[in-house]
Amino acid sequence: MSEWYLEFVRTGYEPKENELVCTFRVEPDGVSMEEAAGRVASESSVGTWTTLTKLPNRIRDLMAKVFEIDGDLIRVAYPIDLFEEGNIPQLLSSIAGNVFGMRALKNLRLEDVEFPEEYVKHFKGPQFGIDGVRRRLKIRDRPLTATVPKPKVGFDADEYAEVALNAWTGGIDLVKDDENLTSQSFIRFEKRLEKVMKVRDRAENETGEKKSYLVNITAECEEMKRRAKLVADHGNEFVMVDIITAGWSALQTIREVCEDLDLAIHAHRAMHAAFTRNPKHGISFGVIVKIARLVGVDNIHVGTGVGKMAGKAEEVKGYADLCRKEWFHLKPVFPVSSGGLHPGLIPDVMKLFGKDVIIQAGGGVHGHPDGTYAGAKALRQAIDATLKGISLEEYAEDHEELRKALEKWGHLKPK
Repeated sequence: MSEWYLEFVRTGYEPKENELVCTFRVEPDGVSMEEAAGRVASESSVGTWTTLTKLPNRIRDLMAKVFEIDGDLIRVAYPIDLFEEGNIPQLLSSIAGNVFGMRALKNLRLEDVEFPEEYVKHFKGPQFGIDGVRRRLKIRDRPLTATVPKPKVGFDADEYAEVALNAWTGGIDLVKDDENLTSQSFIRFEKRLEKVMKVRDRAENETGEKKSYLVNITAECEEMKRRAKLVADHGNEFVMVDIITAGWSALQTIREVCEDLDLAIHAHRAMHAAFTRNPKHGISFGVIVKIARLVGVDNIHVGTGVGKMAGKAEEVKGYADLCRKEWFHLKPVFPVSSGGLHPGLIPDVMKLFGKDVIIQAGGGVHGHPDGTYAGAKALRQAIDATLKGISLEEYAEDHEELRKALEKWGHLKPK
């Protein structure tokens, strides 16, 4: 039936301004590249495995078209009418659904999606974005800082709040739950929220700086809505959602709830590497960044390029650029650099990201020889030194916390 699939291949076709364009990396299995490309376009639009006795022209007009084949990369144009307005699950069921299970493909990777304005206009995007988050925290001239109390799970609410207090008073802006901390028996959500918010007020009074808590509300959707309301009732500014494990429909719902509650959304990317890490198969993380921004997160983890998580520096910079570049009416998103960071890596991180980044260090704060408070001070000192154009070693001569951090970690890039 290769002739049928080749009907979806129209090299030289010029996509219309309102068409959605996908770039796929294709590895055929027993068929030609042209037929494999046609199968991708067919399965992700109007096709089936055989010719049909009836195919009206109005439906034929909905066929996706492979308009470019370059080695193992193909580009496919999709008529906008194939997609329901404002429905991310439906979009992904189309362009990233059954195509991944086709036997004629050994590997398939969705590398990029180019969204036309006609599709994007149905999404609000971030409620606050970079400028809004900066206004909330009253920080304009430097990167934001965040930390996750370590170990990431196991503390009770009082222990957790104590670590949060030490981090905040040492200079950290944002204390963050980690991806697997929700409401376990040893640290129920409500009690943790109450305890942490009390010490937040104390930290603000002691430091004169605005502090906030990235509290993980990830759960079944109705429970997430309930938790978000609790967060707002306690006067906090943020919620955190594990956007991949919670799911896109849940994220879309929470985006609306958070607008009503005046809450910003911190997006954790846990589980993304299950389908983004393989360079031959799956979905690129760049696609995830674009969709998360469409839906409307305000911060999203993108990796470090220098820490423990996979991702080369140029890849990570590309994700940060996707967060911050001009994109129709959508506000830019704060990229979060996290995973194996410590003070000795701050110059590398800031060279890669610039000032519009949230620098999150967990072990690199709490593993400081003198504890969390000193670790937080060392992180801020490293940022101050970098902003002033002073080497960390020189700055450390007059800043004991940074000196001890460098003595322990140096410029180590952990694996």
